[in-house]
Amino acid sequence: MNLRSKLGATVFKTNGQREDEGESKVEPYVGLEFDTPEAAQEFYNTYATQTGFKIRIGQLYRSRVDGSVISRRYVCSKEGFQTTSRTGCPAFIRVQKGDSGKWVLANIKKEHNHDMDVSGDVDGGDVSGGEVQTPVTQKKAPPPPKPTATPRSGIRSADGDGSSGILDLKRLKRGEMEPESESQPLGDPFKGLEFNSANEAYKFYNNYAANLGFKVRIGQLFRSKNDGSITSRRFVCSKEGHQHPSRVGCGAFMRIQHDDSGRWVVDRLSKEHNHELDSPETTTRRKNSKSSKEELAAGLDNLDLLETNGGLSLVERDRGSGIGSRWYNVLLEYFQSRQAEDTGFFYALEVDNSRLMSVFWADGRSRFSCTQFGDAVIFDTSYRSGSYSVPFASFYGINHHRQPVLLACALISDESEDSFTWVFKTWVRAMSGRRPVSIIADQDKPIQNAISTVFPATHHRFSAWQILQKERENLGALWSIDEFKFEYEACISQTQTASEFDSAWNLLTTKYNLKDNAWLKEMYITRKSWVPLYLKSTFFAGIPVNGSTKPYFDPFLTPQVPLNEFLIRYEKAIEHHREEERKEDFSSFNSQIVLHTKDPLEEQCRRLYTITVFKVFQKELLESYTYVGIKINIEGAISRYLVQRCGNGDERNTVAFNGSNLNITCSCRMFEFEGVLCRHALKVFQIMNIREIPSRYILHRWTKNAKYGILRDVDSGGGGQDFKALMVWSLREEAHSYIDAGAASIERYKLAFEILQEGRRNLCWQN
Repeated sequence: MNLRSKLGATVFKTNGQREDEGESKVEPYVGLEFDTPEAAQEFYNTYATQTGFKIRIGQLYRSRVDGSVISRRYVCSKEGFQTTSRTGCPAFIRVQKGDSGKWVLANIKKEHNHDMDVSGDVDGGDVSGGEVQTPVTQKKAPPPPKPTATPRSGIRSADGDGSSGILDLKRLKRGEMEPESESQPLGDPFKGLEFNSANEAYKFYNNYAANLGFKVRIGQLFRSKNDGSITSRRFVCSKEGHQHPSRVGCGAFMRIQHDDSGRWVVDRLSKEHNHELDSPETTTRRKNSKSSKEELAAGLDNLDLLETNGGLSLVERDRGSGIGSRWYNVLLEYFQSRQAEDTGFFYALEVDNSRLMSVFWADGRSRFSCTQFGDAVIFDTSYRSGSYSVPFASFYGINHHRQPVLLACALISDESEDSFTWVFKTWVRAMSGRRPVSIIADQDKPIQNAISTVFPATHHRFSAWQILQKERENLGALWSIDEFKFEYEACISQTQTASEFDSAWNLLTTKYNLKDNAWLKEMYITRKSWVPLYLKSTFFAGIPVNGSTKPYFDPFLTPQVPLNEFLIRYEKAIEHHREEERKEDFSSFNSQIVLHTKDPLEEQCRRLYTITVFKVFQKELLESYTYVGIKINIEGAISRYLVQRCGNGDERNTVAFNGSNLNITCSCRMFEFEGVLCRHALKVFQIMNIREIPSRYILHRWTKNAKYGILRDVDSGGGGQDFKALMVWSLREEAHSYIDAGAASIERYKLAFEILQEGRRNLCWQN
């Protein structure tokens, strides 16, 4: 069976015969086939629109063999309990990839536990082709009676269903978080303390925290295996964990358990903090401040989002935002769902006079990638060059396969220096204080100034496409003269020293009467940000000076991508790139490139480098056999060689080699710029009969085991809290792959479980 569905019109084909066409009602059933998972998603979305609910993309499952996606779940938008609008709805479909390549509907649950809406308000398409239909509702079971107040808690019951365990934070934050009156005295929590609802317990613990001098976050929750209802909740000190530099791993918490009587009882408690507490007045003042998050959240769907990771920045500027108001609501809902699945997910919002401005976010995988590949960063603001519907910017780096790897994303509210400064400062917070060695970004003054302020030691390189565009704009008719163009390119690309460049620049500007050209004056002042001579001594992961990488989200995000497609395409782009990285990982560990020499250096690098980087090294090694090296100078342990191509005296480079410690440098600066030894240095190694490349010249970021780079940093010392967060991200990333592999079959599950138990015993033994 093939199926094609569109909003408002569905076509089924069975054995080549058309069964129905037009305004038909689609119905999912086990065994239904689709060509792609996207077709299944579109079908389920059509069914949801006609039935009266919205959908979200749920879990996916991967093959242990090649890491490809073999199963996907699509769920009702009210699945889970991460927001107050969600009701734990169990409705879903799961499609599985069969041997034929088709995607087959393997599991389905149609029952919802909430009212349905087919009045036309469900996003995703027109339900009835313009006809108004009577809303169809699906009745919920009546809520259980509200439990009576318990005399043990000393607190009156809050409104709402006390047994649900769902926290109505919006209501609490807008009026119920005030200290109790004298008739309701605050006391210390203790084991056995009872509450009528989870909201009541949260209010109690928050007021206790305010009196003591700390703030509260919502921690883990636990669900019943029988019906999915919440059976237990934890409330923790805001400094619990290590996901942010402000957190210190505080162990203070209170856990409540839902008992058989319908009440919530404190069953676990820790009052010890590992940090200094604020004065109660300071905490209360923060909680009641009108310039804080409560006032910010006016018009937003979920205030709790703004408190989950401390990602807010209050500023005193009066600026306008180029981001449509609807984008904030959609993104915040997305952030909350992602943070429920990924505890390393970080986001932040810039606020100006209670108005939302710029937005920044990065998932746990991207933050961990920054520890590996955040040395050379590209800040892509392509939206500034076209008629984009949203000012979307991205940070990405180059991974060990020389592929783009996403590090973070942002929506830029305006073109001001303040906006870019806020985004870069938020980057520093999200990445535990790490700043890049180099960054490629536009040359506009607001971006330049923001980078120099936040990343003062980072080498800012201008985007090549922008320089080319401005050359044509500011050099006018001269750009069409071949002689000028040749001399201009020679001045920029072929000069080897600062004095050579200055001489060629002065000659060029004098000859063509360009001394007073304002743009050229500015470009000369900023020459260290775009002239190759000044860039080649800084690490840029080998990104060509006169070229640029393809934007990370091209072609998934187009200039006029609509709001309802933005997040879908955004996630498709990420999944595409991460799938490509997994394929290259698999190839590097399971394939071997043919050696072309008997040089032990080639064998050493084949063993360590990824396939892509080894090919770069192999090319340099083969080229080195076409060069000759002549010793021209000796100063103590340092010998200098003139290395040039056989038969071509114009191509010359100077190599300095220290025989005592095997340090080597070349005037071409390839190692400094790209992180791979050049042909000239390899020629000198051949002359000196060096049989193994020193480890400092094999950058760990280019090796097959690059994802374990953090372990080297930990061994070399550093900030304990910073490394704690990085180790957590590293282990979490590896655990995801382990779980996918272990859950592939019962046999693999048993083996994976035994390995985990053995590993845990070893860890306990070491303690």
